[in-house]
Amino acid sequence: MSKGQNSGGLMSSAGLVRYFDAEDRNAIRIDPKTVFAAGALFGIGVLVLNSLAF
Repeated sequence: MSKGQNSGGLMSSAGLVRYFDAEDRNAIRIDPKTVFAAGALFGIGVLVLNSLAF
């Protein structure tokens, strides 16, 4: 590989890291526990509905 070519790696992802690290004041903030609880309730609901379907 010649010195003029970009090999990708960390330099190509530096912009994404900077983008995802930035905090937006208008962003919706959800507690991770809420997401976990909603997923668990959804899973339990699917199991209950699946057991009721003959």
